[in-house]
Amino acid sequence: AFDGVHAMTDVTGFGLLGHTLEIARGAGLTARVRYADLPFLPGVEALAADGVLTGASGRNWASYGDGVKLGADLPVVAQALLTDPQTSGGLLIACAPDCVADVLAIMHADGFADARIIGELDAGPARVEVA
Repeated sequence: AFDGVHAMTDVTGFGLLGHTLEIARGAGLTARVRYADLPFLPGVEALAADGVLTGASGRNWASYGDGVKLGADLPVVAQALLTDPQTSGGLLIACAPDCVADVLAIMHADGFADARIIGELDAGPARVEVA
């Protein structure tokens, strides 16, 4: 255990938004995610724009989309990409602000070069907001 880490989950079947919403609801906070800070595989946005999508992303949105607010300026494909289920997704970690640098250092040292800050948890209703 690492002091200051409050939640951690692997991003799998519910997609990034579903797992982020689960953390937000558990904490009773608003999760704010910055779309521009998300590490997508090269070409994935173009593939999604061409209609290469999973059926589960739509089912995921139908299941929990009422707990998510997507910014008006996001790409059209954002909803589908952020609800896309993953077989081997990344880790989503919620930690105290004063231990972010230490958590990132550990992740980078252990080979997770793409580990980064993608948002924050703030006071507010238990939901996810993506800008």
